[in-house]
Amino acid sequence: MDDNKDNKQETEVTQQEKKPDDIGGVHVQGHIKIFDPESEEVYVDKRNAIHYENMSEALALSVSNKGTGYISEMWFGNGGTTVDTTGVITYLPTNTNVQNADLYSPQYYKIVDDTNATNTDPTRNKIVVTHTPGFVYTDIIVSCLLDYGEPSGQSVFDNSQDLNGQFVFDELGLKGYSTNGAGTGKLLTHVIFSPIQKSLNRLIQIDYTVRIQTLTNLSSQG
Repeated sequence: MDDNKDNKQETEVTQQEKKPDDIGGVHVQGHIKIFDPESEEVYVDKRNAIHYENMSEALALSVSNKGTGYISEMWFGNGGTTVDTTGVITYLPTNTNVQNADLYSPQYYKIVDDTNATNTDPTRNKIVVTHTPGFVYTDIIVSCLLDYGEPSGQSVFDNSQDLNGQFVFDELGLKGYSTNGAGTGKLLTHVIFSPIQKSLNRLIQIDYTVRIQTLTNLSSQG
C-alpha cells in the first residue's frame, strides 16, 4: 500500500518537472548606421528607441496575417535638435510614449517595403530578414538609399551654415503600413542624431537593424 502511495507521489513530481516552458518574453532593440556608400564615411552609428506599444501591436498584426502594421516606410525629419549661436546642439527626447507619436518635424519619406508596388527602387530600398538556426533572435535589416536627386528641392552642396534647412535631417523613424495611405501608419522606432544635410552632391544610405529576441523563462538578453 505504501509502495503504491510512493509511486503516485513520484509520478506527480515527475509531471511537475515536465511542466511546459511557458514563461517568457520578447525583447526588441534597434541599431542605425547612416553613411556615404561611396566614401564609406559614417555619420551615425548608434542604438535607437523602440516604441514598445506600437511595436507590440505591429508584431501581433504581422503574426496574425492581418495585412497591416508591418514595417513599410522610413521617415526623415528635422525637428529633433536645436543648435544655438555657439554651435551647441541640444537633443530632444525620442517620441515613443504615446500611441499617436510622430517625428517632431517629418519632411520626407521612402517606401522600404520591397514588395510594395510603389517602391521605385526595391533593390536598394528593401527589408531583409536574417536568422541563424539555434539562436532565439532574428534581425530585420531595413536598407534605404537617398540618391543624389532625392529629395527634390535640396541644396546643391552640403554647406549649410545654420543647420536649419529643410533637408538637414536630425531624426528618423520607421512606420508601419496603413491602408489609409503613406504617413498614417504608427511610429515603430525613433532616433535623434546630430544634423546631417542631404544635398545633390552626396549619397546617404541608412541601414536600420531591428532585432527581435525571445526570452525563454525571462532569460538574459543575448
